Amino acid sequence: MRAISITAFGGPEVLQVGEQPIPACKPGEVLIKVHAAGVNRPDVLQRAGNYPVPAGASPLPGLEIAGEIVDGDFSQTTLKKGDLVCALVQGGGYAEYCTAAYAQCLPIPVGWTTLQAASLPETFFTVWSNVFDHAHLGTDETLLVQGGTSGIGVAAIQIATALGHRVFATAGSDDKCRACEALGAERSINYRSEDFVEVVKSATGGMGVDVILDMVAGDYIQRELNCLADDGRLVFIAMLGGAKANVNFGQVLLRRLTVTGSTLRPRSPAFKAAIASQLRQHVWPLLDAGKIKPVIYQTFPLEQAAQAHALMETNAHIGKIMLSL
Repeated sequence: MRAISITAFGGPEVLQVGEQPIPACKPGEVLIKVHAAGVNRPDVLQRAGNYPVPAGASPLPGLEIAGEIVDGDFSQTTLKKGDLVCALVQGGGYAEYCTAAYAQCLPIPVGWTTLQAASLPETFFTVWSNVFDHAHLGTDETLLVQGGTSGIGVAAIQIATALGHRVFATAGSDDKCRACEALGAERSINYRSEDFVEVVKSATGGMGVDVILDMVAGDYIQRELNCLADDGRLVFIAMLGGAKANVNFGQVLLRRLTVTGSTLRPRSPAFKAAIASQLRQHVWPLLDAGKIKPVIYQTFPLEQAAQAHALMETNAHIGKIMLSL
């Protein structure tokens, strides 16, 4: 099969197309003929040597796919050959064939193409597991999304808005702010010209937000603590602004704040299966009903994975960057 390999750690040019053996299914897995794969920030980090591959996972990049099931272990699943699914995978998505745990496969939403559906798993699993499962965003609570036009940001804004939450977002330009608001954010803040703490405090009557989803960390953390309501939760999923911060933990103590974080890829199959079940129950009906829309910025053929990574590193995109097979 054709597949994209990381030939050495470095820039986008280290991604090269070549021939690889078709992967064999383990118990509980299906083999998918890949129609499309999503490009995500962890792929870029892996390519640069900053995101180790878990033991037993494919060394090929790619964490989300959609396509047709062509083989597998069907002993404990209703899935069958010929089914079209999207799936969260541990690696190997930049290829013509990829294995996936059947418990991490989800149906193609009504009216969506396989290309559109391939944009869902990594971001939707990440948002649900962090915002709703880990930070417990509850009824009538508010959310601030840092990086609102990233793939994660677009998913978080749309899911939380569709479930009835007030959502705020940050972005790096006025055009991107308008895009966040078109997706459902009540107010988007241009972090280059506005103070997100002041804007959020003003919009919430001085209370702040209940949950913040952060990809920046670094010197954002203290400002985010200032931005949280009492009993608020800050959950970060990346450290684009650095792994260290000078923080006044007095606020954490006195206002009962929670600072936490997670990464999805190393989590157990049982954890991912539980998130898939929650998405199927709570989010997939919203997709089927058209209340959440695909947001795809640009699609590249598999052979142009390097160009897709280069685009991601410019941060110019709004929504997902995809590979098509």
